[in-house]
Amino acid sequence: MNHVMLNASDTALAVIDVQGKLATLMHDRESLYRNLQILVRGARVLELPVLWLEQYPEGLGPTIPEVSELLSGQEPLAKTCFSAWGQPDFVRLLEESGRRQVLVAGIETHICVYQTVRDLRDRGYVVEVVEDAVSSRTAENKRVGLDKARAAGAGITSVETALFELLREAGNPGFREIARLVK
Repeated sequence: MNHVMLNASDTALAVIDVQGKLATLMHDRESLYRNLQILVRGARVLELPVLWLEQYPEGLGPTIPEVSELLSGQEPLAKTCFSAWGQPDFVRLLEESGRRQVLVAGIETHICVYQTVRDLRDRGYVVEVVEDAVSSRTAENKRVGLDKARAAGAGITSVETALFELLREAGNPGFREIARLVK
């Protein structure tokens, strides 16, 4: 994979399945929730399209309020396939955005996150998994998911690394706001 710097005008954020009881069972969930909030707020500051997905919401329940309240004015995309690529509106919205770089966050790393990464990579997207904004019920499964994503050609990043890469410079109008978010 050609590792290139993330570029705010070419990047979208996919937030995958941070729902209901499942979200409460995640390894290191407090840190996951906090990092997801920083990432979504940062994406808003940088005006990235946010693709918000929910796996079988009738069964798993809605996205946790910590995240959904940051996406007000937007509707989640319901899916039954593990990969977001199986959701036709996800594909359409991503294609319409013209973005070729996708930051991926959410749960679970070894299932829906990994399968989404695999499908995006197979279609030529540059993909970065936000390591501190993904999780699984166990640390082992999170590691397996990250290893498989890396083997599929995804980059592995962190919330701060991604946001500051997207900012590029302290002169960026969003710098102050993002610097405040990560404090």
